[in-house]
Amino acid sequence: MARVAFLGMGVMGAPMAGHLAGGGHEVCVYNRTAAKAAAWADKHGGRSAPTPREAAEGAEIVFACVGNDDDLRAVCTGEDGAFSGMGEGSLFVDHTTVSAGVTREMAEAAGAKGIAFVDAPVSGGQAGAENGQLVIMCGGAQADFDRADPVMAAYAKATRLMGEIGAGQLTKMVNQICIAGLLQGLSEAMLFAQKAGLDGEAVVEVIQGGAAGSWQMVNRHKTMLAGEWNHGFAVDWMRKDLAICLAEGETIGAPLPATALIDQFYKDVQAMDGGRWDTSSLMARLAKLAG
Repeated sequence: MARVAFLGMGVMGAPMAGHLAGGGHEVCVYNRTAAKAAAWADKHGGRSAPTPREAAEGAEIVFACVGNDDDLRAVCTGEDGAFSGMGEGSLFVDHTTVSAGVTREMAEAAGAKGIAFVDAPVSGGQAGAENGQLVIMCGGAQADFDRADPVMAAYAKATRLMGEIGAGQLTKMVNQICIAGLLQGLSEAMLFAQKAGLDGEAVVEVIQGGAAGSWQMVNRHKTMLAGEWNHGFAVDWMRKDLAICLAEGETIGAPLPATALIDQFYKDVQAMDGGRWDTSSLMARLAKLAG
């Protein structure tokens, strides 16, 4: 069992930290809105702290799952940031989906203080976090990954070291690029089925076990056919992730024409007041176009 801190009590971080506490780890949490951290501590029996630095003091491993590049900088190196409270030889594990550039920047800042760093973005969404079934793709040194891996097992169904610092974030970008394309195709297919007068659920039952099948098809087709969007991974978050993908693609010379187009489709969904809708709401945009 480890003494750990967890920074960020959002829809992902709170259940992940809960699994750590349930697994017997000693957990101290921090959240920008202190009431959320206090509520988590009341529920799980851990501790909360008013700053990242105080949460990180004495921790063997500090985990973070915050919003974006700037949020990560703030909890790591900002005023009262975690790095100022972590001891030499401790480990910082970042579960936030951020740019590979800020990951390398924070890893360098950590290294200057004798702190190890692993970038470890996750896939599986809120349900995966709540059920302890996340897939975690990591970047960093093998020894550092080996330290984090048995602790992350509290909320992971699979973990893998993908390479050096930043490789985890790059792998997450691949994941998001794939999801964007899958959801656009699935949205077009489900609307096509409806317009053709087919039973959409029956169609999916037939095709989901074949070459067209995917997690998105199995887990999202019913809500898509019902026009229900108030669940799952938000469009606003997806656009944040796709912006990271598009910027990295430009940097490394990898064209992403379909991803760029679908990102604009998500912009249309935001204009429909769908920023908090699930990413499968691309179908709502198509339905509006179809009339």
